[in-house]
Amino acid sequence: MSCDVICLRPEVDFTRAGVSPPASLKIAYRAPDAADLPALMKTARALLIPAVGPKLPASLFENSAVTFVQITGAGVDRLDADAMKKLGIAVANVPGGSNAAVSEYAVTTAATLTRRFAWSDREIKAGNYAAFRARMVADNLAGLDGLTVGVVGAGIVGTAVAQAFHRAGARIAYFDPSPRDAAALAAIHARSLSLDELLTASDVVTLHVPLLPATQNLLDAKRLARMKPTAILINASRGGVVDEAALVAQLASGKLGAAAVDVFSTEPPAADNPLFTAPPAAAERLLLTPHIAGVTRQASTFLFRMACDNIHRVVADGQAPLNRVY
Repeated sequence: MSCDVICLRPEVDFTRAGVSPPASLKIAYRAPDAADLPALMKTARALLIPAVGPKLPASLFENSAVTFVQITGAGVDRLDADAMKKLGIAVANVPGGSNAAVSEYAVTTAATLTRRFAWSDREIKAGNYAAFRARMVADNLAGLDGLTVGVVGAGIVGTAVAQAFHRAGARIAYFDPSPRDAAALAAIHARSLSLDELLTASDVVTLHVPLLPATQNLLDAKRLARMKPTAILINASRGGVVDEAALVAQLASGKLGAAAVDVFSTEPPAADNPLFTAPPAAAERLLLTPHIAGVTRQASTFLFRMACDNIHRVVADGQAPLNRVY
């Protein structure tokens, strides 16, 4: 069997989002571990992959006919960048397609945690209505208005998240040596701080950086300890950016207010992941979601359409890809 494009996500993902892959191209839909995938790679000119999933080994691309990889999202960490460059394989993503979804996630989880909505739901169902309501009132819980939100990573997504929190009335600080749109950040009066300054000053810290050697365990035990004991941490970037065991320890000791975690060091996470085995003092202040911060029907429609258009542009029309990463 031969094909023009191999797609490592089911066709139903596209049809469900109202997107039709290019009819002029022969597309083979396969799982990453399909037995015939190496053989298909010898004829296909392009590979279409989701941003989330297991890393694809460089050996898969060696002696293949693939010259272009299109990602249906922003993250490129499934690929070996050095190998792609060495093999001369162009890689493109779809930047910014999940801006609204991730911004909505960050603001919603921040509000949920600062006002203890999920925690109170559990307490009420356990029969503790009066006692927990009294505790919430006594603790004088804050809304987002007037809080300082620290955004780590001021790229396309991070800037959109900063703008969303600004609209909610928060004051914005950010850490990024090279912000993508300094003018947009200046327009919302965002302050540029060092990472340590941001962690110390912020009531909410939200992470929006790629997983690179420089960001692996960026928030380790030492940096987590700099955060306010009432602060909220939101990780909707990549799991390896936060030391999961250190995060649980901070929550369990009462030295961190709460955390929303959408991404894990391995996905799917193992049963012994520290976030799953957290003691009650930490678990009650943890909000876990399965890497869906950027996943909405609207975001999927945009991402899939842009990815398919770029595949057609490169494979059918012979043009250079848009949004080439390397």
